[in-house]
Amino acid sequence: MFVGHIALGLAAKRVTPRVSLAVLIGAAQTADILWPFFVALGLEQVRIDPGNTAFTPLDFASYPYSHSLVMLVVWGVVFAAIYRALARRNGRTFVVLAALVVSHWVLDWITHRADMPLYPGGTTYGLGLWNNVAATMVV
Repeated sequence: MFVGHIALGLAAKRVTPRVSLAVLIGAAQTADILWPFFVALGLEQVRIDPGNTAFTPLDFASYPYSHSLVMLVVWGVVFAAIYRALARRNGRTFVVLAALVVSHWVLDWITHRADMPLYPGGTTYGLGLWNNVAATMVV
């Protein structure tokens, strides 16, 4: 469900009107942009497991570098710093972009089962919204 991430990118346009929507949505989607590369490199793992949740058959077995809270803070700072260096925007833009990257963990924590790590190798969390298709669609 990318709609929640995209919605935050769209909402951030009001706070940072001079930043392109592509950059704002890219910030909110950074985790999902990095994830397939880390899977292809063998650093993270996903399996198809029908019934894993009611909404998706994907078992996100391990994704500590693209989806852990600590690493998303790191990626958020990196993303915002690169944008600041290239576009020379103010501190508010830096904070908004970094927050969008980190927001990915919060939204995934709501939808995923307990597979969202706080840090690589750490305890995983998740509220499991994807275990209820109707609630997932409403949200």
